[in-house]
Parts: sequence; C-alpha cells; structure tokens
Amino acid sequence: MTSSLRISNGVRRIAVLGSTGSIGRSTLEVVAASSGRLQVVGLAAHSSVEKLDQQAQQFKPDWVVAADADAAANHHWSIPASTRQYTGGEHIARLVQEDSVDIVVAAIVGSAGLQSVLAALEAGKTIALANKETLVMAGPLVTQLAREQNAPILPVDSEHSAIFQALQGRVGGSEEVSRIILTASGGPFREYTRDQLRDVTVEQALAHPTWEMGPKITVDSATMMNKALEIIEARWLFNISPDKIVVVVHPQSIVHSMVEYCDGSVLAQLSPPDMKLPIQYALSYPERWPSTAAKLKIEERWQLEFSPPDMERFPALKLGYEAAERGGTTGAVLNAANETAVAEFLAGRLAFHQIVPSCRGVLDQHNFDPQPTLDELIDIDRWAREEVLRWISSL
Repeated sequence: MTSSLRISNGVRRIAVLGSTGSIGRSTLEVVAASSGRLQVVGLAAHSSVEKLDQQAQQFKPDWVVAADADAAANHHWSIPASTRQYTGGEHIARLVQEDSVDIVVAAIVGSAGLQSVLAALEAGKTIALANKETLVMAGPLVTQLAREQNAPILPVDSEHSAIFQALQGRVGGSEEVSRIILTASGGPFREYTRDQLRDVTVEQALAHPTWEMGPKITVDSATMMNKALEIIEARWLFNISPDKIVVVVHPQSIVHSMVEYCDGSVLAQLSPPDMKLPIQYALSYPERWPSTAAKLKIEERWQLEFSPPDMERFPALKLGYEAAERGGTTGAVLNAANETAVAEFLAGRLAFHQIVPSCRGVLDQHNFDPQPTLDELIDIDRWAREEVLRWISSL
C-alpha cells in the first residue's frame, strides 16, 4: 500500500521501533552501509537496555525509549548528551509523530506495536512494516487510516516484500492479479509425522533451517502460524480476497513469493534468505541501492522445490484463511491467543502440538464482532490472552 513518500533533503530520517530485536539490528546494519542516505533519529526497545545504549552511542539519535522502566532504572547509561532519553512505551506514539521522522520501522514484536503504527500513520509517516500483527489485529482500521492520511505502508516481511516488488509496474487494477503465492520454508518439522510433533522440544522449535529470527517468530514458523498470519497480512496489505492467496512449501527459501497474473504469467522475487534486502527496499523505495545482503549466484546449479502444505499436520493455516475471510475481531483473537500460547510453550507450560488447538478453542468461544473499534480490539485482545491461559489450565 503506497502513496507519496515524504523525504527531507535526500536523507531519509528513520525511527526504529524494536531496535534491539532481529529486524531492528538488521535495519541498523542497513543504515550503517547506506553511505549517508539513511539517518537514525529515534530508537525504541523493550528491556535490552545495554544493547539500546550501544546503538545510541553508535547512531546518536535524537531520542531513545526504553519501554521497561525497571530495566532502564538499573542500567548505567552512556548515551550522547544530545540524545533525549525516555522510559515507558507510552512515549513512542508521541515521538514517532515528530517532524524529524520520515520513516518508522515498525519492528516491535506482537500486538504491542499497533498503537505506535497508528500514531505514525495519523501523522502521515511512511511505515516500513515488519510487525505483521498490526494488520492481523486491525487490518481495516490501519489501511483506512493510511489511505486517509496518504501514508505509505511498505512491507518488510520477505514474502510481502516479494509480492510488493512483483506488483510494481502494473498498469491495470487488481483484476489483473489472479493469485498471490506465498512461499513457506515449512519450518524444521515439515517432514514430521503427527506423532513426532507431539514430542517437539523448545530447543528443536528454535532451530530454524534457513532464517535467523527471534524466538516467537521462529516458533510461529515451526507451527506454520507465521504463514497463517501472513495470509491475513496479505489480505489487507494488498486488498485481495483470501481465496486468491495460495501457500506453497519451498524449503530452499530462495523464491520469497510470487504473483500470478490473469494472462498466466508468474512474477517472482528471488534472493538468498537475508532480511537486509527487504528491509533496505522498504527504506529505499522506489529507488534501489547497492546492498551488503547476500547475492544469489544464479549461474550455479540450483534445485528449487515447491509442494502444497499438509493442512492436517499444520492446521494453523486453516485458522489463517478463516481469519482472513471473516475479518472483524477474528484476527485479533487469533493473534493474542497465539502470542500467549507460544509464550507458554517457551516457558515449558504447554506442549508444542497444543499451541494451535489452544488458538482454535479460543476462536470458537469468542463473541465475533464484524466491525470493531480500536478500543474493542484492545479489549478482545486482553480477553483472548486470559482465555488461552484458562484453556491451558484446564488441560
């Protein structure tokens, strides 16, 4: 979803929300290699204050935010004297609206990133969206606000970046697009039987075969809930019917996604699995800049495999299609239930094979609202988290 980008004096000034996470760190690598095209004006993180301090010393932003007050209070800060320091996540929504910010990199994991994205959109900022939960929870609200404020949303997810790139140069409308094809690595358990999935450990779930990611998204990849959320994200980001979104398993993670047009042509974006490439494209769009990301040696011998996913072994995909089709409160409930279930799995209180059934159980019990307000979405997010814990305690 794009419109006119607002850039000052040729230098793109960015605020990185979630700067100490995997996407945030990769974003700062892109900035460091940008030959002055990018300038960091704001950094925000939750509790990794030592890393946040180091980043502030290197990039000298106008401001930093540490959301966790206890972590911030117990750290001896060495940030530059010119950098304003804030404690508490409530400051982020105000700071992203400052005139000094051109682009907001939204990389806060989970539903916590929604309000800062909405605040940035209200101010007409360009959003480089790495937080898929924002659209999963509140796709209609977010995309409507972006249109009203003429604020571009540029995808950072490798799959949605690939789709976005494959859609460039299209002259006609959405009727030209037959299908969006999301590729999935299949995660580390794509060959596992149902019985084997019952015994998956946390250590096994965190060992992704092709991508280096944070723990939550790595578990989501293992359950294929990550792809379920991406179905919902694609539905809102590209304004396409869910029945035109197809998922295929592609273990090599070289083809990041494809667009099939009405004439039968299929356009794909290929590259080695390196998040710096989609991050940079979101920050450089509509230009392309030299990149330090790994390059594809296409002249070498390649074998690229594609196969349909097993919806019975990985039922999260069914939940993704259901939420994309129903809309309303379904996405918010699915997202909140999954975040809580994954946290319980990582803490050793829920088995891997019970993550998706817990989400199914909460979805089935929730009071569906087809057109919720933001306050109602926040309320049902809270309800779903509590309901999942009740579901787990009943096992």
